[in-house]
Amino acid sequence: MSEAIVGANGFQPLGRWIASLLKAAAILIAAALAGICIGETRIPPETVMQTLANRLFDASYALDPIDEGIVWNYRLTRAIVAACCGAGLAVSGLVLQSLLRNALADPYLLGISAGASTGAVLVSVAGLGAGAISLSAGAFAGALAAFGLVAALARLSGGNAGVQAAGQIVLAGIAGSQLFNALTSFIITRSANSEQARGIMFWLLGNLSGVRWGEVGTAVPVVCLMLVVCLAHVRALDAFTFGADSAAALGVPVRRVQAALILVAALATAVLVSIVGSIGFVGLVIPHAARFLVGVRHARLMPATALIGAVFLIAADVLSRTLIKGQVLPIGVITALVGAPAFAFILIRSRRLR
Repeated sequence: MSEAIVGANGFQPLGRWIASLLKAAAILIAAALAGICIGETRIPPETVMQTLANRLFDASYALDPIDEGIVWNYRLTRAIVAACCGAGLAVSGLVLQSLLRNALADPYLLGISAGASTGAVLVSVAGLGAGAISLSAGAFAGALAAFGLVAALARLSGGNAGVQAAGQIVLAGIAGSQLFNALTSFIITRSANSEQARGIMFWLLGNLSGVRWGEVGTAVPVVCLMLVVCLAHVRALDAFTFGADSAAALGVPVRRVQAALILVAALATAVLVSIVGSIGFVGLVIPHAARFLVGVRHARLMPATALIGAVFLIAADVLSRTLIKGQVLPIGVITALVGAPAFAFILIRSRRLR
């Protein structure tokens, strides 16, 4: 197949697909380069490229050790993890919105982020598992518990299909989020000292300050796995646009697809929350922005969502470091300041188009 099928299935010719991939890679590299260069200490792009050459290819450029350390150990890792978090959370939101046919679904609103935070805090502060359970495993268990509770509440409240189900799962998600946020606060108050409490509360709002190469090694494989699984189900997600019954009529194994995609979304959200804390609005706003740009076919929508999410969170990280001189803001503050007005605009625009 030298040329991909064009037309009804939504795929592009191979040449156009490669061109789109190269453009996306160039955009992502440019965003990462800006994220590395911009900060309290401005670092020229040539210094960044020379540092990468020294570290990756054993080049012998003479560089200031401080600048080289900032680039390699601090800003490059932040840019990579920010891109992974942006892409992972945005695609998680897209998957949940498509499966649930609910424009308000995202990991934050449905309680997945809150549950992951609770699980991570149980492991790190309360000592759950006595060291036998990793932070990511605790976050994953909390994320699954939260989503299971939300799904059970929605079903018990009578949301079985259609608009009613969409509304009920959002209401159940709000209740679940509040419950797990309260549990997190209780655990911190009960088990953490004042210094731990300050650090955890800052982390819960989103914090990339502590990420290093170990976190890169965790985030990159998880997000890549998630993207591969989700891209393998783009046609099934297109079918879910018309509802689960229509998807089943088209031959989609509904239960298996729902379980696989929700599990991978919960896994990615849990791992990312365990690294950087709970970051809101990325999974809610970015899929809508991508639909506005490329349409609703998931073969194009999913890569666009991942790219926009990655670039958005890199930009938010830069703003969090430079908006107030000498102070680093939680990245969740930046995403909320940008995401809330953007989502209000999307709501108003969608109403006018009806």
